Amino acid sequence: MIDEIKRNEYAAAKKRTALGNFVFDVIIYITLAFVVVVTVYPFWNTIAISLNDGLDSLKGGITLFPRIFTWKNYTDLFQTPRIFQAGIISVSRTILQTILSVFCTTMLAYALSRKEFVIRKSLTTILVISMYVNAGLIPGYMLMKKLHLLGKYAVYIVPCLVDIFNFILVRTYIHGLPDSFVESARIDGANEFKIFLGIIVPLIVPSIAMISLFTAVNAWNSWFDTYMFCSDKPKLHSLQYVLMSFLQQSQNQSASAADANSMAVAAGAGSTASKSTPISIRSSITMVATLPILVVYPFVQRYFVVGMTIGGVKE
Repeated sequence: MIDEIKRNEYAAAKKRTALGNFVFDVIIYITLAFVVVVTVYPFWNTIAISLNDGLDSLKGGITLFPRIFTWKNYTDLFQTPRIFQAGIISVSRTILQTILSVFCTTMLAYALSRKEFVIRKSLTTILVISMYVNAGLIPGYMLMKKLHLLGKYAVYIVPCLVDIFNFILVRTYIHGLPDSFVESARIDGANEFKIFLGIIVPLIVPSIAMISLFTAVNAWNSWFDTYMFCSDKPKLHSLQYVLMSFLQQSQNQSASAADANSMAVAAGAGSTASKSTPISIRSSITMVATLPILVVYPFVQRYFVVGMTIGGVKE
């Protein structure tokens, strides 16, 4: 009798636990679904606007799909010489800045991770302090002027050769590697540069991939340095700076919103003409500026799950 009561109590407890787990799973799935919708909807809405007729977009009300499908926004965008030149600048600066910054940052991280480097702690402290203490915009502008970098392409590359946050990540990664690798290479007669390229770099590929992604995203999305140092040089304008300019133009045209709305109503009443407007061009540029990162990220993401055990040995 007692055993039967215990079995019933156990079955009831198991049923309550299963019900509780089910309710908890439902809540989690609903929450995650809500987060996905909130995250994806703005992006999807931008795609719909970019593929919609410009005058019709001024009416508003576009949600998931374009009302009047057209490629004209993209054709007008790519027919603009300014966009093509800005795209070249953004692509080239992203590639060069990523390669040079990752190389310089990893070399510095390796140098300051060596225990035999007596002043490594002092230099590391100075570098970390620079993350929290910034001289400001005016001293930074004056420094670029003293270096004769204003209005030059090098202003996109030189100030970003070393990123302190990425330096800390790589230095921490290198600290987790066994010292036996470096010691064996030194016994074989390898110098520090050969050790860095032949031993350290292959072992820190996941870390390099991670900071490469960070650097590339920052370089691709950057526009303020163009505004500060190259605003009077149209040939050096980046794609993001051009996007910002279009955003300003659309805000400046808000005074004529009533006229634009009248045009949209007239177009919807019977006109079949397609016309690009600031909101449609802005959405098109946003998609063009975002697409490269979306394409590259899945190929780099796999390095984030590799972990610290790549190439390592247990001692």
